[in-house]
Amino acid sequence: MSVKDRTSLDDRGEEGTPRQGLTRRKFVIGSAATGAAALVPPLQPARRSDTSARPISSVDVVVVGAGLAGLSAAYEIERAGRSVVVLEARDRVGGRTLNHDLGNGKVTEVGGTFVGPTQDHLMALATELGIGTFKSYDIGESISFLAGERGQYTSGDPTTFLSVPGGADLVKAIGLLGGMAKTVPVAAPWTAPDATAWDSQTFDTWKLANFSEPSGRLALDVIAEQIWGAEPRDLSLLYVAWYVAQAGNEDTAGSLLRLITTTDGAQDSRFIGGSQLISIKMAKQLGTSVVLRAPVRGIQQEKDTVIVESDRGRFVGRHVIVAMPPALAGLIDYQPGLPPLRNQLTQRFPSGSYAKVEAVYDEPFWRDSGLTGQAFGDQAVGATFDQTPPDGSPGVLIGFIGGQHARAWDTLDLAGRRQVTLDSFAAYFGPQAAQPREYIEGRWTNELWSRGDPVGFTPPGVLLGFGTALRTPVGRIHWAGTETADYWIGYMDGAVRSGQRAAEEVLGEL
Repeated sequence: MSVKDRTSLDDRGEEGTPRQGLTRRKFVIGSAATGAAALVPPLQPARRSDTSARPISSVDVVVVGAGLAGLSAAYEIERAGRSVVVLEARDRVGGRTLNHDLGNGKVTEVGGTFVGPTQDHLMALATELGIGTFKSYDIGESISFLAGERGQYTSGDPTTFLSVPGGADLVKAIGLLGGMAKTVPVAAPWTAPDATAWDSQTFDTWKLANFSEPSGRLALDVIAEQIWGAEPRDLSLLYVAWYVAQAGNEDTAGSLLRLITTTDGAQDSRFIGGSQLISIKMAKQLGTSVVLRAPVRGIQQEKDTVIVESDRGRFVGRHVIVAMPPALAGLIDYQPGLPPLRNQLTQRFPSGSYAKVEAVYDEPFWRDSGLTGQAFGDQAVGATFDQTPPDGSPGVLIGFIGGQHARAWDTLDLAGRRQVTLDSFAAYFGPQAAQPREYIEGRWTNELWSRGDPVGFTPPGVLLGFGTALRTPVGRIHWAGTETADYWIGYMDGAVRSGQRAAEEVLGEL
């Protein structure tokens, strides 16, 4: 997921792509005739450098991670007149957002992409940075394909789910989970009235108890793979109810329907210039306060300071914000050691198995057939969307591979992965879908500084036993990252919210 040796933010074009003539690792390989593959390769572990390579820097706050969470925190801290440095392991900013250059000033996103109603903090930040949005394509019919049965439903009309395989059970699940979610406090789900019962079973146990039709059960399997990169057997039922509860805001109740729909849902809109542009613009404003290729190896707390050891040197701050998924945050060497509750939380909070795959065509041919480009099914690619640029070309069809499908797909070589992906697209949209001019992969599970996607999740017992450690600061160490948000966990809005919350914590103590 990297561009070779690029540490200067000034070398980026406005869309986050390298300027003409810059040396870069090519994303596109192969020929247009055979369909090229844009690879997101795993990064190699960074080698520890001599800490004298960069003078010791002393600031008010050290932020670990230059994704949306870390940059949002740093942005607020600097705006408040405090000094900050952001240490990023990758050679780019943006975390789990990444633009890919389509040429002619157009981009597609290999990572997080969409924004929707109630994602207020993300939208406010983008507006402040001068980044506009456009509506995701959602005109026509969408495809359902489960257990060999094909159906079509009208986008934005959930009642039409009733006529497709698994649809009636999916509508039932929306209602049942919505009712459960209303009882779950988003800031402390472990205090819900039924927390003990729900955190003592899996989503799969609940599915089997409440749904008898094979197609309905299969539909819920696909939901789990697409939202969390996990199987129902992996997920705590309390976690699922919490995740539904937080898919809203302080004034709007969360719902599963909002999570899975496009218009007025989580996939409602996209950012002009690509979602990574938000991080790029924040980083440009922060300037030399952002240090790339600086994996953090250790954090040492002393009486009045925190010493952060990185591959680019030692940084001293009065506080530190660790803006990383819990599993990655647990890999840092903390001195003194973290409290047992926090330490064990990081051991129990894995990230999903996930890939985002894309096929680029001359035109979005599915639109001519009255289709939205959206599909839902039990193929290896469990869900698709139209991710075509706002002017309508080239056509970009994207899909997500999650859970067990992702684990099997990841064992294949490039040709095998490409074949499985395009076979899924063809099953949904016909043989034309198997002939793209370019093929793109975002192998997030293989990416060293993510090690999974799209979000960390909790198995049974974790929220109940360890949830209080999720956001609680440890001395001068504060926690951010989308997994720590109160609303829109796993989404860009959740990342921004978490960074702003952590910044507020720190500023209140400075």
